[in-house]
Amino acid sequence: MPITEPPSADKAAETAITRVLSAERNACDAIAHATREAAALNELTRARARALVERTERRIRAVRAAFAARVTAEVATIDTQAVAQDAQQPLAAADLERHDRAVAALAAELTESAAR
Repeated sequence: MPITEPPSADKAAETAITRVLSAERNACDAIAHATREAAALNELTRARARALVERTERRIRAVRAAFAARVTAEVATIDTQAVAQDAQQPLAAADLERHDRAVAALAAELTESAAR
């Protein structure tokens, strides 16, 4: 039977060093891969957030525009009704005097309150 020599200490150390270096290389590769994946995920998340912001801003602009259009239409309707009512029933002199007295009373009340 052939005699096998036990591996020398140098050979064992060299094998151990090779294993450690290989594990370190694998770890560095794994870290680099994880870093790339994290960066890609980060960019994807930022892109989704930007898209959400843009979509939300478009919706808000649309709601504001619809609200402004509705308010404009309602004000125009009210103005038309007011003009029609004024044309049908102009204010009499007594109405104008009563209005002037009410405005004067309100002005006096407001200025007296402010003076205190």
